[in-house]
Amino acid sequence: MNKKILTAATFAVFASAAHAQSSVTLYGLIDAGISYVNNAKSATGHDSLTKYDDGVAQGSRWGIRGTEDLGGGLKALFVLENGFSSANGTAGQGGAMFGRQAYVGLSKDGIGSLTFGRQYSFTTDVLGSNYSTGGLTVAGNYAYHINDIDQLTSSRINNSVKYSSANFSGLTFGAMYGFSNQAGAFAGAPAVGTTAGSSRAYSFGLNYANGPFGIGAAYTDITYPSQASPAFSTAVANVSISGVHDLRSFGVGGRYMFGPATLWALYTNTRLEPTTGSSTTFAAYEAGAKYAITPAITAGAGYTYMHLSNANRGHWNQVDLSADYALSKRTDVYVLGIYQIASGRNGTQDLQAQIGSSTSYFGTSGTADNQLAFRLGLRHKF
Repeated sequence: MNKKILTAATFAVFASAAHAQSSVTLYGLIDAGISYVNNAKSATGHDSLTKYDDGVAQGSRWGIRGTEDLGGGLKALFVLENGFSSANGTAGQGGAMFGRQAYVGLSKDGIGSLTFGRQYSFTTDVLGSNYSTGGLTVAGNYAYHINDIDQLTSSRINNSVKYSSANFSGLTFGAMYGFSNQAGAFAGAPAVGTTAGSSRAYSFGLNYANGPFGIGAAYTDITYPSQASPAFSTAVANVSISGVHDLRSFGVGGRYMFGPATLWALYTNTRLEPTTGSSTTFAAYEAGAKYAITPAITAGAGYTYMHLSNANRGHWNQVDLSADYALSKRTDVYVLGIYQIASGRNGTQDLQAQIGSSTSYFGTSGTADNQLAFRLGLRHKF
C-alpha cells in the first residue's frame, strides 16, 4: 500500500512539473457604449447622430496565447487573436478569423524573440502603445490620427518575420519584414508593364524606458498599401491611396511620470509616394497628460495638430478629454468628450468633406468643418 501511495505521489509531482512548463491562456475584452456626434454625414449634408458604438477605448477581441518551456531559457510561444463587434457579432479586420494577430515563434532569455505570422509593426508596438493619447487614455480609437494613416493602432503586417530584443537595462529594439508572397516581387516592385505591385512591408523600432522616463522611435514602410489585406482606407483627407506605391511613416515620442501624473509628446511624419505625380506628407504633433485622482479614477487630456501638405494644405486641431472609473481590476466605465475642426483645401475639394475622424469610429462630418463627440462606455477584460 505504501509503495502504491508513493508511486501515485511521484506521478503527481511529475505531472505538476510538466504542466508548469507549458501554459495556454484564453483572454479578451469587450468595449461597448453609446456615442453622440453633432455633425455626422447624411444624405442632405450633416446631422446629429446618437449610436451604439463598439471598441472605442480598445477594440473588442478574444484570443489564445501559449508558451512551452523547452529548457535552458528557450521557449516556444504563439498568439491567435480575433477582433469582433459586440454590436452584431461579426468579425473585424475584414472578416479574418484571427485578424488582429496570428503568430508562432521562439524566445530566449537574454536575447529576445523571433516570431512568424501576422503581427503588429513597431510603429504600433512602440509609439501607439507608449506615447499617444489613444494608447495611454480611454480616448482610444477616437484619439488616434485620421484613418490611422501613421500606423499607430492598426499596423498589422501579413507574412512577417519579427525580431524583438530582450530588455537590456530599459533598452529594447527590433526589426521585421513582411513578405509580398508574389513571384518576382520580393521587394514589392510592380510587375513589368503594370503600375500595381504587391504589398510588402518592413519596420524598425527602438525604445528606452527607465524609471519615470521613456523615449522611443519607429519607422514603417509599406509598398502598395491598397493591395494589403485587409486593404487600407481608400482615401485620407481626399488623397486616394489606390495609386500610392509607398507609404512611409516615421515617429518619435517621449513620456515622463511623476507621482500620479504622466505627461507625453509624440511626432509622426507619413509620406505617400504615388506611382505618378507629387508626393503627399501628413504630419501630426501631439501632447497629453493624465492624472490619477484616486486609485480608481483617472482623468486624461490630449491635443493633436495634424497637417497635410501636397498641392494644397489642410489643418486639423483636435482636443480629447476623458475620465475613467475602475469598478475592479477588470471592469471600468468611462466618459469621453472630443472636438475636432478642419481648415484649408486639398485640390478642388474643401477639407471639411473629408474631416472624418481619427478612425472610422467617429464617422465623416459631411459638409461641416467641425465635429463634437461624447461617449459613455463600459469595458470588461477577461
